[in-house]
Amino acid sequence: MIDRVITSGTFSLDGGTWEVDNNVWLVGDAREVIVIDAAHSAEAIRKRVGGRRIKAIVCTHAHNDHINAAADLGAPIRLHPADQVLWEQVYGPAVPYEPLSDGEKIEVGGIVLQVIHTPGHAPGAVCLYAPELGALFGGDTLFKGGPGATGRSHSDFGTIIESIRGRLLTLPAETVVHTGHGESTTIGAEAPHLEEWITRGH
Repeated sequence: MIDRVITSGTFSLDGGTWEVDNNVWLVGDAREVIVIDAAHSAEAIRKRVGGRRIKAIVCTHAHNDHINAAADLGAPIRLHPADQVLWEQVYGPAVPYEPLSDGEKIEVGGIVLQVIHTPGHAPGAVCLYAPELGALFGGDTLFKGGPGATGRSHSDFGTIIESIRGRLLTLPAETVVHTGHGESTTIGAEAPHLEEWITRGH
């Protein structure tokens, strides 16, 4: 039902570039999958997909390290339109996408993923909640140890805190959070630390 490919490359924004490892999540069954965040290597993603059909590529946000392999996979790309400004930095007008909306439900292989708009790390950041799997695909909104970074363009700390508090920490405590980088965590493990994050300011 859930598979992970770790790919490596660079993240670039505001004139800086950093080496990063990204989690690419595949959700589906033996026939079809959705790719969540097509990062860095279309070849590595295709290898893990195997003979299955890629129903869609869902981008949790449009930072380049989460979308830079999307156009090479030959499947419909989904993105929240509030991230248009970031999308254009990578693809300009050359690569189209289909807009995601808050509350939308995406079905793949009998699994339903609910789109939750969680701005803060990026204006169009979304998480995908699969209640049947007890899983949340959180992109760069929530990590083990706190919220995603908000120190660069098009991000805001207060906004990401409100997204986490109001949209994510209300989910069942046992929900596993599959992150955009690093290891997974749970809602229950992170919820007690909200005030700590607010105090430290990141």
